[in-house]
Amino acid sequence: MVKTKDVLKPLFGPPTALYIHVPFCVRKCQYCDFVSYSYNESSARRYITGLRREMELLAGDKHEKRWHLSTVFIGGGTPTCLSTGMLLEIINLIDVYFIVSPETEFTVEANPGTVDTVKLSALRRAGVNRLSLGAQACSRDILDTLGRIHTHEQTLDAVRWAREAGFSNINLDLIFGVPGQTLDQWYYCLEQVIILQPEHVSAYDLQLEEGTPLKERVDSGILVPCTEETSLAMYRAAIDMLNAAGLGQYEISNFARPGRQCRHNLVYWHNQDYLGLGPAAHSRIGGKRMANEAGLAEYIDKLETGRLPVAWTEDITPENDIFETIFLGLRMTGGLDLELFEQRFGVPIDHIYPGLTESLVNKGMLEFQGKHLRLTAGGLAVANAVMSEFVPVLNILDK
Repeated sequence: MVKTKDVLKPLFGPPTALYIHVPFCVRKCQYCDFVSYSYNESSARRYITGLRREMELLAGDKHEKRWHLSTVFIGGGTPTCLSTGMLLEIINLIDVYFIVSPETEFTVEANPGTVDTVKLSALRRAGVNRLSLGAQACSRDILDTLGRIHTHEQTLDAVRWAREAGFSNINLDLIFGVPGQTLDQWYYCLEQVIILQPEHVSAYDLQLEEGTPLKERVDSGILVPCTEETSLAMYRAAIDMLNAAGLGQYEISNFARPGRQCRHNLVYWHNQDYLGLGPAAHSRIGGKRMANEAGLAEYIDKLETGRLPVAWTEDITPENDIFETIFLGLRMTGGLDLELFEQRFGVPIDHIYPGLTESLVNKGMLEFQGKHLRLTAGGLAVANAVMSEFVPVLNILDK
């Protein structure tokens, strides 16, 4: 049994970032391998009851764990497939068990086909101040290939309604490298997104995940995958066009106007602690990583017997902590803060990887920018290969 006091034993104080997973969708997308289930009201009601119980267990008998939150992110799945009333119940639970201030970045993910003026206005009045819309594409055929339930026209409506509701911080998610997608379609989509003037854009290179319908259609020859050259050209187009429009790239896949970088994701990229609630949610707390039960029934069953719904937990070794800090730090265009790295681990990076950074700098993959180590433009195009050079080294802190 996982005891509450063992889970809530943070190394540097309680996490200030909260993620809540809503595991429901109207229909699962063709490319998605996230944990999600078809929405029905009965299951959604059981889920919210479970979420309340999970928060109660974390709070303890005296409800002493009212942590101050700097960020809240309600993701999925599709949170906005829930009714407005259910979404407000979740937000109320957060207010009961945590401390949220007007300065807290509070994001809700939404599918453009599952929002209207009433729902968006209610979310904004409840304190949600950042909306992340899964636009993904602007062409009907690409949206169909991805299995999305919405149209580009619904994305336009959703952005307009969000502005009318008072949202001044909107992110649009995009996907490129979709089978059958052309460069011209991608250029058109970027142009359409720029016209909407979002504060943030996330542009992801499609990954064909095992077990997804889209991967099976590609493997069977029904669809022809994008070539690496085309995907790279799309990525470079995103960087050029979004940067020129005032959306500066600050992470491999993320672009923002000044001061609008996603603070919640920055917690992940700085390898800091966070708490995840709901089925399949992951947490990183006090040198441990844990994940909740993915199945709704298993999640509920544990909670009903007074146990936290943790499926597994593991210690984060110093070797993996160092590797992850480097890997995540290099994802940001500002790079890895070398001073903070040394403060965190007690030794400079060159003590752990003698000669490696110098070698990668000489190859033009990395560069020093003040006290930061970052990918060059050339390194950015082969980021995973560069980062794999920093494989965990056993007993590195004993050197």
